[in-house]
Amino acid sequence: MSRPTLRTEFCERVGIEYPIVLAGMGPVAGTGDPVATADLVAAVSNAGGLGVLGGVAYSPDELQAEIRRIRSLTDKPFGVDLLLASTFLIPRPSGVMPKMPSADSFPKEHLAAVRRVAEELDIELKQAPPELEQMGSWVPEGKSWAGAQMEVILEEEVPVFASGLGTPGAFAEALEANGATILSLVGNVRAARQVVHDGAHYVVAQGTEAGGHTGRIGTLALLPQVMDAVAPTPVIAAGGIASGRALAGVLAVGATAAWCGTVFLVSEEANQPDLQKQRILDAAAEETIVTRLYSGKTMRNISNPLIEAWERQQMTALPMGAQTILIRDLTYSIHQAGREELLMNAAGQTAGMLSKKRPAAEILDEMVADAAEILASGLGKRIKAAV
Repeated sequence: MSRPTLRTEFCERVGIEYPIVLAGMGPVAGTGDPVATADLVAAVSNAGGLGVLGGVAYSPDELQAEIRRIRSLTDKPFGVDLLLASTFLIPRPSGVMPKMPSADSFPKEHLAAVRRVAEELDIELKQAPPELEQMGSWVPEGKSWAGAQMEVILEEEVPVFASGLGTPGAFAEALEANGATILSLVGNVRAARQVVHDGAHYVVAQGTEAGGHTGRIGTLALLPQVMDAVAPTPVIAAGGIASGRALAGVLAVGATAAWCGTVFLVSEEANQPDLQKQRILDAAAEETIVTRLYSGKTMRNISNPLIEAWERQQMTALPMGAQTILIRDLTYSIHQAGREELLMNAAGQTAGMLSKKRPAAEILDEMVADAAEILASGLGKRIKAAV
């Protein structure tokens, strides 16, 4: 059986067969490894899409090794996703070893809220080991976290770079000179204009339906507004795209590709514990919740008693980075107690339509086939239109 044809300008630019991009999903709760490791990246790229590595948690040496592992698994184009929020762009001062601040330095009311949550969930609070305080100790003096990682991306001549947070401005010129295609995720029109000004070749407009860090505007409301605001810069749609029907829909609106995360979270190649995959498969669409608990930024997760207990505290989350440190002992204690169901389980509202684990290639093939059929003939059978 011949493969369907479904190509856009984005496919031509980056050299892929189908306009489906794997979201560069970051670290799994309780581990330092991302969901989108080389295995999943290569599986999506080999199937005709664009695999994107979730690179934020890797040291430069680890990032280089994982990029080279991708290349050992596929000869197709791929990308790397980093976070370019301000905290990842601060240079390490000379002679100072990066170290997370003590939780005791945080507001007393926040510390009390963490203790109340632990008591409510019957979790014995234990102090996280010292090595967890040295996260990012590999950052060289005078360089930032993202800057040290970017040197590897440039050295390895990664063909596509995606900024999951922040603007690519600090690195756009070097990436452009290196021949890389730059993607930037945004959740509103203002941010879309900014990343285009700062050098993004494609804007990824992510609706609130998406899992992980997400905004407040729905995909079908956000997508055309971003397209109008940044034209002629092309736009990739994200959020709520887990089927051929949704893929056809965003392409019909005018997106040049779809950025897909949750649908690949339950793929066989995803570096995700079986418990967390099953919780996504078991969840209904309304069983996700946007919380600032885990990172300080709005993040959509499968709801759990920890999130519910935190939200009842009615506390304003600390900024990104600080919030993670605030709950460091709590999440460590949860992990030690074997209460993995309370840990971060990022997923979008499309969880309600996912029912089984499958190979990534099977997921992608089905999405492409269904979208191609709808766009080629399905709409004509259901809708009569004339101009």
